[in-house]
Amino acid sequence: MRIPRFCCFLASLSLFLLLAVILKAEGPAEPPVEKARQFDFWIGEWEVTANGKVAGHNRIESIVGGRALRETWTGTGGYNGTSTNIHDSTTDTWKQFWVDNSGLVLLLEGGLVDGKMVLEGRRLDAEGATVVDRITWTPNDDGSVRQLWESSSNGGQTWTVAFDGLYVKAEGGSAKSGIE
Repeated sequence: MRIPRFCCFLASLSLFLLLAVILKAEGPAEPPVEKARQFDFWIGEWEVTANGKVAGHNRIESIVGGRALRETWTGTGGYNGTSTNIHDSTTDTWKQFWVDNSGLVLLLEGGLVDGKMVLEGRRLDAEGATVVDRITWTPNDDGSVRQLWESSSNGGQTWTVAFDGLYVKAEGGSAKSGIE
């Protein structure tokens, strides 16, 4: 049985168009918008202290062409976790998705306020009560970053400090290192 030449032509054309679509999709992306770089002050290899003692190490990397940050936390007591942070241009907000080895999941949203990154979200505690978490990252003049995590069990009327950490560049680390 012979395949008509026109069918071969159509098959070749279809393959060519499919390859063109794939190559276009894998081509260079547009650079991220300026707002997607607002959290870049957090990029780097960090030693984190709380109350004057080392609490752990955190690696913050720029990923997906500068459109997001990946956090990898390793605490001194075996506690570890990771987050993905992205500026959502459709809502003009920053979003963080955090998960750790205790099973804690945080979904935070917010943005830059007076030079500080402030993200907030709601979750349920072990008893099913709503907890509001607010985390503020403040870049300091010396290159360090303060992370203040506050929680509220009364809808934000009063706040309790869950963690107050100081990020200092780790030995050999760079505050602007990271992969894109």
